[in-house]
Amino acid sequence: MASSPLIFTVRRSQPELVRPAAPTPREVKLLSDIDDQEGLRFNIPLTFVFRHESSMTKKDPIKVLRHALSQTLVYYYPLAGRITEGAGGKLMVDCNGEGVMFVEAEADVTLDQFGDSLHPPFPCFQELLNDVEGSEQIIDRPIRLIQVTRFKCGGFMIAISWNHTSGDAAGLKQFMNAWAEMARGAHQPSIQPVWNRELLMARDPPRITCNHREYEQIILPPNTIKKEDTTGTIVHRSFFFSPAHIAALRCLVPLHLRQCTTFDLITASFWRCRTKALQLEPDEEVRMMCIVNARSRFTPNQQSSLVGYYGNFFAFPAAVTTAGKLCGNPLGYAVELIRKAKAQVTEEYMHSVADLMVIKERCLFTTIGSCIISDQTRAKFTEVNFGWGEAVYGGVAKGGAGPFPGATYIVPHKNVNGEEGLILPICLSSEDMKRFAIELDEMLGSKNHPTMSSSSFIMCAL
Repeated sequence: MASSPLIFTVRRSQPELVRPAAPTPREVKLLSDIDDQEGLRFNIPLTFVFRHESSMTKKDPIKVLRHALSQTLVYYYPLAGRITEGAGGKLMVDCNGEGVMFVEAEADVTLDQFGDSLHPPFPCFQELLNDVEGSEQIIDRPIRLIQVTRFKCGGFMIAISWNHTSGDAAGLKQFMNAWAEMARGAHQPSIQPVWNRELLMARDPPRITCNHREYEQIILPPNTIKKEDTTGTIVHRSFFFSPAHIAALRCLVPLHLRQCTTFDLITASFWRCRTKALQLEPDEEVRMMCIVNARSRFTPNQQSSLVGYYGNFFAFPAAVTTAGKLCGNPLGYAVELIRKAKAQVTEEYMHSVADLMVIKERCLFTTIGSCIISDQTRAKFTEVNFGWGEAVYGGVAKGGAGPFPGATYIVPHKNVNGEEGLILPICLSSEDMKRFAIELDEMLGSKNHPTMSSSSFIMCAL
């Protein structure tokens, strides 16, 4: 028998701008040539969910968070500015101190009533992070939109629209930690933020020294219709991978690959199942692009200057093959391709990407036949603690990246049974999603495929 839908109401205050608590430098700061590429010019939604903490009963989380945010922006003052676009599409930050957008909200529901839905796709997320008019844009708009929603149980959710040109997951974690430290009474962040975006500016003259298949521009013949463009309405779903699921996948690769990372296993499985679900022609080219944090790929001297760096410092090298080869070979074939792609990222590779952005006018990555994956396990977002303990969930709010549906993320998560694992939020058409679930189920050799519960049983009212 189907569960009765849970209906809840969200009441929001008028959006307000939270400015730095003290005067900050008025200046213009250039974003790096990695930051301002076309593929990062979007806002990514993230959520942090906290339960009631009895020792904090007398404290209002919204007041604490608002005050701490204004203090944090003194140190992260570029985030209180506005992004502008200059000659040649170059992005920069006007550090005008106008502030970030902040929304206070109340929901007449408890966290327990969400059941096993405190993960992507969040029920009624459009109410938990409401799009303030113009907030979807990145030019001359607040760099952050933050909504804090209290729940009846005393718990709360922080939902953030993060302008990706301003920083990556490691940078966001650094900012969130600083904000949390200030909320717990610190006078300054334990890690001082540094700008240093000149580290990833193009050289003079720029020169492309590496092979960047992630930026190949594919021109289709006239009237060509890609399968991915005709799949209908996009739906969102998360898939949970328990330690047993990971062990099952590891048994599918040859002995010399058994020590590969969990990231490699999940990425290879996602790529293969998604490609099969899309029912592509065997000769169609497919790409799996892996987000690689390049901080550790630089020399020790350079790494010392990266402490406190919160800009984008990653590349997404592409593993490339055909749909026929990917689906016709064992899982180890995909794992090998992914490992080789990740190994390409070096200090020189990063400089080559920055140079490519200038030479090719900040081009978009290859979208045709492509998917992208980002590992959020090392960011450890759940460890962010504003005084109410660690987060029940911390990470992206849904699959996809801006207008590109082929992006997914590996996020740590504890399910409703207390089992530690990883979730993979993805978006596909409804029919493709069904096929994806079947392919993954068959790969795991289990009747109980790891689909997280759907959020369709929960409704909300404004």
